[in-house]
Amino acid sequence: MRQLAILLFVCSCAASAQQPVLVRPIAAPSSPLPTEAESAAATRFSFIAYGDTRSGNTSPMDGEVLHPLHSALVDTMLDKIKSLGSTPFPVRFVLQSGDAVLRGQNPAMWNVSFSPIIERITRDANLPFFFSVGNHDVTTMPKGDPLRTQGLNNTLAAMAKLMPPEGSPRRLNGYPTYAFGYGNLFGIAFDTNIAGDPTQLAWVTDQLERLDRGRYRHVIAFFHHPPFSSGQHGGATLEPASEALRRLYLPLFRRHHVRMTIAGHDHLLDHWIERYLDGGAMHRRDDVVTGGGGAPPYIYTREPDLSAYLEAAASQNVRVEHLARPSAVREENLHHFILIQVDGERLSLEVVAIEGRPFAPYAGRSRIDLSDRVS
Repeated sequence: MRQLAILLFVCSCAASAQQPVLVRPIAAPSSPLPTEAESAAATRFSFIAYGDTRSGNTSPMDGEVLHPLHSALVDTMLDKIKSLGSTPFPVRFVLQSGDAVLRGQNPAMWNVSFSPIIERITRDANLPFFFSVGNHDVTTMPKGDPLRTQGLNNTLAAMAKLMPPEGSPRRLNGYPTYAFGYGNLFGIAFDTNIAGDPTQLAWVTDQLERLDRGRYRHVIAFFHHPPFSSGQHGGATLEPASEALRRLYLPLFRRHHVRMTIAGHDHLLDHWIERYLDGGAMHRRDDVVTGGGGAPPYIYTREPDLSAYLEAAASQNVRVEHLARPSAVREENLHHFILIQVDGERLSLEVVAIEGRPFAPYAGRSRIDLSDRVS
């Protein structure tokens, strides 16, 4: 009898060891974002954006511990959210531009190091959290690649309660591509790892073409790879994702007057302004790289070569200004998030560094107005 019990115990342990570890869904806020119809009158609020919360490749790393830098940054974030709660500009949601974890195929990296931190936003602060996938989450391989499929499945499992469900008019089925509306702002997330994918491009185009711009004065696109960067990913040899963004998406964004893009990938703060002529008027789009969520900081490397891009867009008199550059000193590129304030037709941006450390990348300021003043 004792031998039988031992045998059953061993078999039970072996069966348990073979059970796959699953990525658990991040808990949704108890108060979801109001529907687009319910929030139509909202024109004064704030939102937070940041990205690149993965660990480095050395221990302790994702899957071993709760990510300490990401956790400390969220401490600072929660303090900011609380301080704005009783003002005319409360924080209504948080955006993340990808690279949640070091290897998205590893469920423990999500369950141990990332999801418990995000639940401090969704549960403790009771705020919606919107995520756009990065290359460390799903790889840069094409659709159908086994590693991409595994990473994508884990990503979608983690975000299952946070993004619009399959079948929703604001969701592209089978993709981590979706949109949402709140007040006078429309947000759209897509997967730049497959930036050349025609199905995704057609869906994003359709969302923009059908959008009520009388209602949605600000369109914000958030994704992982930046169209412009002066960090290590923005050099002379342009990555395929950034090349596809410049060729396919930026002309689309000009056509529909997308107001801002928020990206990561380079672990620093970089800010560009594109001005262009359309319909006889000049328009402005701010392109912000905010990759300071906890990953190892990068540094300023070089100015990107924009000559071919500007030549292709010459008919619209496109001009690109480098508003804020990262530092060439690694320690000066602090972990941070950005706070965007929406005040009717106007936007402003504030950079908030981890633990409230001084960080003033805008000529000695941490806050800047994003609206061109027309005399």
